[in-house]
Amino acid sequence: MTDHHARLSDIAREIDAIVATLDEISFDVLREARREGGDRPALDRTITQARRALEKASRLLSSDSSGREEFDD
Repeated sequence: MTDHHARLSDIAREIDAIVATLDEISFDVLREARREGGDRPALDRTITQARRALEKASRLLSSDSSGREEFDD
């Protein structure tokens, strides 16, 4: 694995950690909304959208570190 690939793999792992943190925040937001008797808050939709974008970034970086080119977007 080249230095570039190792660095990209490290970044993908960091992104995965951020995704896990966003999941925790999302669960907290949903629990709070449920306690208050409200619907799904807009904040949770925003967090979900950000999480999906980060998951895509992680997949792209991880697939590149395996030697495949994925930079078409």
